[in-house]
Order: sequence, then C-alpha cells, then structure tokens
Amino acid sequence: MKKLLTFINGYRKEAVMAPLFKMLEALLELFVPVIVKRIIDIGIATSDTMYILKMCGVLFLLALVGLIFSITAQYFSAKAAVGTSTRLRYSLFEHIGTLSYPDIDTLGTSGLITRMTSDVNQVQNGINLTLRLLLRSPFVVFGAMIMAFTVDKVSAVTFAVTIPVLSVVVFAVMLSSMPLYRLVQKRLDKVLSSTRSALNGVRVIRAFGREQEEIKEFEQINSELNLASRKAGRISTLLNPVTYVLVNIAVIVLIYVGALRVDSGIITKGSVVALYNYMSQILVELVKLANLIINISRAVASSKRIEAVFAVKPTVTFPEKGAKPDMTSDIAVCFKNVRFTYPSSSAAAIADVSFSVKKGERIGIIGATGSGKTTIINLIPRFYDPDSGEVLLFGRNVKEYASGTINELVAVVPQKAVLFNGTVKDNLLWGNSDASDEELYEALDIAQGLDIIASKKDGINEVLTEGGKNLSGGQKQRLTIARALVKKAPVLILDDSSSALDMATDRKLRNALSKLDYSPTVFIVSQRISSVIDCDKIIVTDDGNIAGIGTNEELLASCDIYKEIYNSQTKGGVANVG
Repeated sequence: MKKLLTFINGYRKEAVMAPLFKMLEALLELFVPVIVKRIIDIGIATSDTMYILKMCGVLFLLALVGLIFSITAQYFSAKAAVGTSTRLRYSLFEHIGTLSYPDIDTLGTSGLITRMTSDVNQVQNGINLTLRLLLRSPFVVFGAMIMAFTVDKVSAVTFAVTIPVLSVVVFAVMLSSMPLYRLVQKRLDKVLSSTRSALNGVRVIRAFGREQEEIKEFEQINSELNLASRKAGRISTLLNPVTYVLVNIAVIVLIYVGALRVDSGIITKGSVVALYNYMSQILVELVKLANLIINISRAVASSKRIEAVFAVKPTVTFPEKGAKPDMTSDIAVCFKNVRFTYPSSSAAAIADVSFSVKKGERIGIIGATGSGKTTIINLIPRFYDPDSGEVLLFGRNVKEYASGTINELVAVVPQKAVLFNGTVKDNLLWGNSDASDEELYEALDIAQGLDIIASKKDGINEVLTEGGKNLSGGQKQRLTIARALVKKAPVLILDDSSSALDMATDRKLRNALSKLDYSPTVFIVSQRISSVIDCDKIIVTDDGNIAGIGTNEELLASCDIYKEIYNSQTKGGVANVG
C-alpha cells in the first residue's frame, strides 16, 4: 500500500476536502433528530403551526446545504480517485515497459492486462468510496451515539453496547474476505488467459473442430472463478443481514426502554423518536460501512497484486552511460562458451555455444524446432542474459552497452510478424522516425513489399487494423522486414521471418539483402535450406548445441545433421532450394 499511496500525493487537497465536506454533511444530519424532537414536543404538543413551519424550513435548509456539501465532496473524491488511477496506470505501464523478457515470461501477459484494467479499476473505486465514507460513517455512528446520550443517558446505553458488537462483526468479515478476493483476482487472470488464447487461435480451433474441448476447458476455469467468487460473496453477504439483525434488536430494546421511560414521565415522546432516528442513522451508516469494507477488501487485494508487479525489478539492466562499440573491429558478433536456461525450464536451452561472425557476413542458422536457434539470436540484442559465457557485439560485451546503443546496433525481425494500429508508414517509421518517404520505399523494395503498397487504395498511408489483420501472413512479414531495414542497423536479425513467403519471393529477398549498400551483418534463422544455402556461413544447431559451422559444401561433407536436413528438403539435389 505504501507504493500506491505515493500516487495520491498530487491530490492531497482533494483527499482532504472530500472527507471534510462529507463530515460537514454528516454534522448537519446529526441535528435533524433534535429538530424533529422539537417539532413533536413543542410544535405538535402545543399545536403551534408557525413553529412547525419554521422548524420544517430549518430542515429544508439543512437538506439543501447538506446536498451542496455532498456534491462538493463527490467532486473532490472522484477527481482524486480518477487522477490517482490515471497516474497509477501510467506508472504501471511505464514499469512494465522496463521489464525484460524473463520478467514478462514470469508475470504473464494476461496477468499484466488484468492488473492494468480490473485491478486498477478496483483501486480507483476503493479510493473514491474511502474518501467519501471512511471518516463519514464512523463520524455519524459515534456522533449519533453522543447525541443520543444528550437526549437520554439510560436509553443511550443500548448504543454503547450495539456499536462495539457491530464493529467486531464488520472487521471479522473484512479479515475473512480479503484473502478470498485475492484468490478471485488470480482466477480472473486464468479466465483472461484462456479467453485470450482462444480468441487468438480461433481459426485453428475451428479448423480442427476443437470448439467443444475449448468450451469445456473454459467452463472448468470459469467454474473455478465462480466458486471463488461465491465463497467470497457468501462471507461478504453475511455483513448486511447480520448488521440489520443486530441493529433491529437494538431498536426493539431502545423502543421498549424508551416507552417505559415515557410512561414514567422521565423523557418525552419526541425524545424516543429522536433516539430511534439516531439508531436508524447508525443502521444506514453501518450498511454503508459494510459495503465500504467489502470494496476496500477488493481494492487492497488488487493493490497488493499491482504492488507485486512494481516489486519486480528488471533482470536485464543497462548502464546509463554504456561503452562505445569498436566499429573498427573485424568481428561483429562473438559467442564465447555461452549457456542459457529459460526461467521456466530446468534444462539449458543452449550450452557451450561458441562462434564468431565477421562484419558484413550473412549467417544462416538452421536446425530442428527447439534446437536453440531463436535463443541464440535473442542473446545478441540482449533480450536475455546468458547464465555463463560472453556475447560480444563489435568488440564489447553486450552487458556494457546502454539500451539505446544496442537498439542502434541491432535490428530484429521476430518470428511472429507484429504490426500496430496506424498506417503502413507509421509502422515503417518505427525503424527510423526521421526516415524520408524515399527511404521507406527503398526498404519496401528490398523487402519485396512494393506490390503491397500498390494494391492498397491509400498506398503507404493505408490504415492497418489491429495486428495487421487486413494483410496476409506473407505481407505482414515483408512489412516487418522493411521496418527493420529502415533502421539501417549494422546487425540485422531475421528470425524465421520469411516462412510465409513463396520460394521465388524468398529468393528475391535474399538477393536484395546481399546487395545492401551499408553491408550489414545479417543473421537468417530458418528451417528451410533454401533460405540459408547461399550464406557465407551456416550454423547448425541440435538440442541446444552447435552441430556444425561452415558453408553449404563444407557442412555437406562434415555434418550429418545438416546433410540429413539438406537431403530431406532437396531430395538429394539442389533443384528445390530456390
């Protein structure tokens, strides 16, 4: 909670004014039973119509001023709650942006989305209600008890007994419900994750006729959420009926004692009505307080989940003033006995990987699925840090570079082609925000994407839908390649980024890459021999190890794994390699 309280610092005035005006409103309410008592004991008892009208005018004035106080308090509390949640959401998003790949893998995308949406909304609602009711309700409860003692001390003893009992009930429910609401939010994470997975893979699900299996799996996860929600709800719903029962018992005792004292002539009928009104005020405020406790329980549970994200420190950190790359070095990339294990795995993804790549070379990386190809290239831009060994980039360990320096040195085209809402031009400018249209078209030409622009009504200003869903897989891959080329980084990584291209387009792309005027060092990760066969050097991976390094001819003579891949894809010849 300490971390979250810092976000309300900018709204200190609102955080003070909201409860202040609510308490002023409550103070006016405490005088209402006294005025009603006077109307009964003086106005009605003596049939003084003018006095009754005068007192009714006072009641109307109190109601009007109380309404103004209430609206003002609502304004300040809403401003503080919305403003705080906005700052919290922004800071949370900014913090998530600093987390490295291992941290995102651990927290999970769906869990982070829940914290950005549902959890922050719960905190916002909790702040709003807290500012309005946390001080007001206890103030009215104890104020009504004090006012009751001014009316009749003997009858008011009922208040002194009832309020502590109700307080015990309220806090017992709160302490019982808080861990349950944390469980509800965790179950909500699972529901969101399942929904996200199903929606992303809806075409595959339908293609394999897996709708019913997915529905059953979702029903199971949803039923777990339902069970947790019902359990939390059962405890929370006890609060109102128990409160009503206790207060109504107190009302019965109060009326009974009051009736006896009225009959004895000790107090007036108006005093009994005033005492009843004070007890009714306590009942209303305790119901509000009960609901407030439930919402605070949810808000606290959500705030702890949000704080858990803030508590995660990036496992991959960068120096503020990093080293400068040695661009005179002949070696662009060098791996020295590198070993890496993913956080969620016990087995190493790669082990004892060593190789060096000269500037301007085209390096192909090929191997079976899960053999460590993507892991190797993910260590170059420092998406992950190796468990042991060194990854050198232009003569320096990648850990010595500032984040901005690595971004300038390496351009990456990931396996999954990711495009963002906006125009084609907007997406290409991610590579270089200062690039001219001429440079964008040049990158599109190299990436074999000019036909995409030609086929669109608005050309390079064509608006892309979410994730580029108005493009085919091959079109998206070519645009992501063009985006990386706009960057003109000295190291270009293509992680199986031509898998959706036909053989002819893939061949044209490779030919164009070989003729780039700025001669970058290019890594081409692929499972197709045709994509790597003409590279200056080919790295063959097998179960996290390097099985061979060399040209196509050298590997055919020395590496059985490469020879097997080659023969399986070319049927022993070269006719089908592009």
